[in-house]
Amino acid sequence: MTATADVDLDEPPARTSQVQRWLFGLAMTGVTMPGQVFGVSLLFFYTDVKHLPPSWAAAALTTYAIYNAVNNPVIGYWQDRTRFRLGRRIPWLRYGPAFSLAAFAALWLPPFDGNADPVSLLAYFVVAIVVYDTLHSAVSNAYYALLPEMFANYRERTDVAAKMMIFLTVALLLGVALPPVIASSVGYGEMGIAFAVVSLVTILAGQSGMVEDRAGGEPQMALPEAVRTMLGNRTFLVLAFAQTLRFVTTNSMATGMMFFVKYTLKIDGASTGLILATAFIVSAAMLYPWRQLVANRFEPRTTGLIAYGVVAASMLPLWVVYDLPTTLVAAVGIGIGFAGIFLMDNMLIADVIDEDEVRTGVRREAMYTGMNGMVTTMSTALVAVAFGAIAGAYGYDSSLAAQPGQVSDGFRIFMAGLPSLGCAAAFVVLLAFPLRGARLRDMKRDLARRRQEYVGAVT
Repeated sequence: MTATADVDLDEPPARTSQVQRWLFGLAMTGVTMPGQVFGVSLLFFYTDVKHLPPSWAAAALTTYAIYNAVNNPVIGYWQDRTRFRLGRRIPWLRYGPAFSLAAFAALWLPPFDGNADPVSLLAYFVVAIVVYDTLHSAVSNAYYALLPEMFANYRERTDVAAKMMIFLTVALLLGVALPPVIASSVGYGEMGIAFAVVSLVTILAGQSGMVEDRAGGEPQMALPEAVRTMLGNRTFLVLAFAQTLRFVTTNSMATGMMFFVKYTLKIDGASTGLILATAFIVSAAMLYPWRQLVANRFEPRTTGLIAYGVVAASMLPLWVVYDLPTTLVAAVGIGIGFAGIFLMDNMLIADVIDEDEVRTGVRREAMYTGMNGMVTTMSTALVAVAFGAIAGAYGYDSSLAAQPGQVSDGFRIFMAGLPSLGCAAAFVVLLAFPLRGARLRDMKRDLARRRQEYVGAVT
């Protein structure tokens, strides 16, 4: 285990104010909240409310994941090579959200019902997801790519990451707790519109404090060559594989909770929001303890390993919970672990991007963000396939008014087994992450020297 103090010695000084970091964090609400609503409520909406057969819904989400795997790196590659008057990132954050959030609202306005016209509902589902994902990927890639540009060193990054996670917690709370309440009151369509408006306001407010660092050169290699060099980067591949597995944990928990509450615990569906809110509130409360006691003491890989291990262990009690109080106790442990993985996700990919600049002489933040999104989105396909397989094997049928008794066991397996296995596997993979110890310190030292040379050249 390497202390972070050793890593920080040769890094450049912080360049942003606390106001800028809070505004950057604020935008996280709008960037991620639609995804939380999407992850927790969309599958339930299209299967349990609109009566799309679960195997069809799983196929649609798998198609979406495959498409996302292609469009993310392409969008990132294009953004890295395209500079507007306002820069490479900020124009997407200023003008893109209105279009992406209009597409998000359309997801909740299908004019078809699965009982009467399942083919049309499936077609609408696939087209709406693809349009939304294309537009949202452009906005989110720009946002995450700006982090390693705008924030110079590890402590600055962990500070802004903690602020981002505070607003992520707000997004999670709103995105998982409010949709059932709003939908039951005014309908799913109105719910989608309401979340689109709130997300738009927070992104536009947050981007007002963003600036771009233009120190890195713009990549000139063609797309096939750019993809080959990234797929040949072992550091990136190890991290992407680990994060894919860790997203299996969070995606399966988000996707399965409404089913778990309804069919396994057999309690009021409104408890879904309370359970997830408990996990996320605890996660927010634990962000700064994680930063001060773990992240600021150990290097990113070690902190990530600790977080993955805690989450893998904390998911195990879901095998034995049987009512709301016991599930809330389990949610507390889950929230403690989530704080660590939420804090470190962007730190690890930022170090990969920094190492790539040292190796290539150019900044490819959006390309790496897009490629990372491509790989981690495959977790959506894994979760969708697992959902379809487990739901089908245990007799879940969205057209039935009452489900068979064994459905209870199926959703317990989905909620307890899949998340635990995902983070345990992510822990094993991250052990092989090579950017640690002396290699990490040398990379930081070379990067700081490169930045100083650039400043000297332009002044």
